[in-house]
Amino acid sequence: MGGGGFGNSSARGLWCCTSQRHEPDGPAPLIDRLSGVLLIATTILVFLAEASGVRLYLLAAGAAVILYLALVAPGVHWSRQIFVATGLGLFAAAALTLPDWPALAGRALASGAFIAAFFVAVGWLRNAAGTSPVIERCGRFLAEQPPGRRYLALTLGGQMFGLVLLYGAISLLGSLAESSARRESNAEVRAIRTRRMLLAVQRGFVTTLCWSPLTFSMAVSTSLVPDSSWTGAVGLCLISGLILAVLGWGMDAAFKPRLSGPRPPPRTPQGSWTELKPLLLLLVLLMGGVGALQAATGLRAVYVVMIFVPVLSLSWIALQGRSVPGGPLAHAARRGAGYVVHDLAGYRSEIVLLVMAGFIGTLGSGLLAPLVATAGLDLSAVPAWALLVGLVWVVPVTGQLGMNPILSVSLLAPLLPHAHELGISPNAIILAFTAGWALSGASSPFTATTLLVGALGRVSALHVGWKWNGAFTLVGGLLLSFWVAAAVLL
Repeated sequence: MGGGGFGNSSARGLWCCTSQRHEPDGPAPLIDRLSGVLLIATTILVFLAEASGVRLYLLAAGAAVILYLALVAPGVHWSRQIFVATGLGLFAAAALTLPDWPALAGRALASGAFIAAFFVAVGWLRNAAGTSPVIERCGRFLAEQPPGRRYLALTLGGQMFGLVLLYGAISLLGSLAESSARRESNAEVRAIRTRRMLLAVQRGFVTTLCWSPLTFSMAVSTSLVPDSSWTGAVGLCLISGLILAVLGWGMDAAFKPRLSGPRPPPRTPQGSWTELKPLLLLLVLLMGGVGALQAATGLRAVYVVMIFVPVLSLSWIALQGRSVPGGPLAHAARRGAGYVVHDLAGYRSEIVLLVMAGFIGTLGSGLLAPLVATAGLDLSAVPAWALLVGLVWVVPVTGQLGMNPILSVSLLAPLLPHAHELGISPNAIILAFTAGWALSGASSPFTATTLLVGALGRVSALHVGWKWNGAFTLVGGLLLSFWVAAAVLL
């Protein structure tokens, strides 16, 4: 979600979307039920804290996250436990060296609680889409387009499905693309087609990291940059997404591999473009609903998502249960309970990593701030356009070193001068962060996007990030740097 760094097995399995979803057998273990309830409580408390301004709700959300981590951390992979140990070490360092460490620890816990709540909220949509036959029909139609329009169709599909399924978009569309390519008898054609189709899906998906309110890139950035907002940044950020989408299409067309033999005849896709109508309607409901509720309530878009997406998802699930015994409401209630006590348990490893990335980034930034001040570094003296261009590159560069973009942005954002001190709009900083986040999603061998594409293409994530997407990332970084600089200067 938003370029998070997940392990290979979890990236291949937990983010998949399939219409063949089965109800779990038997009651969930007690730890699954308790951890699911704590996550739902965290989501509700974070939303209430934003809606009411009452700090007590945020403190309660932080306490719920601590209980969740204490409950599940002993059972996650050792690599996640290292993140927990690092967070505890930084907390101890802050308590020993900073006079205002309680406030810093509170901000770090609030960051972790927000990330957990956002993950749970958008996960409802993926859960609803997982049993929708419409979603799979749309994906299959896009994957079977003839070569002349396949890349654009899958890039568009990567964006549309990415809004609904997040990383499940790569799992679903990538699997369908791989299945379509596998039916080709010529091994050379099959290899070329697989690579081009997977890259179209991945690059289409990473464009959503530039602008979608349902991604961590936008959610985390707007939560950390004072006075920024999705509605204020989305116009600029859509242009970033357009730049990457056009670049991907142009590079695919310009560097099309040459076949050693005759080109096979194109297949005729089953269905028509009307297959996409339900998905387009869902996207209109999502974007329109979030925008309208934000305008009506004055809440930030990321918090509107926390309440609107679960309601929309449960309504979608209820519609899917019109012919189910007990009726739509009973079906939605069963599925909702299953999501809380069964499905969320499957994301434990990811939630621990994401929560700790936000926690560590906030604590690390607080510990670095006095050192930056002592060293006499005055970032406000740096030209604003140069500072923001640097942000475009620092996120993908740290991604090559294994740093989660949440960690990178949580570490950097608090160290930046306020946008007004730089003489720019706060939303220009969002533009830079989300552009860098998208580049990291395409190139870092530690992100879920490259892990998934590598697994589907039977190559390493390093091969996907550096060889398949190396030129795309470098050229995209240059174009986005010019765009960010122009947005600041003009």
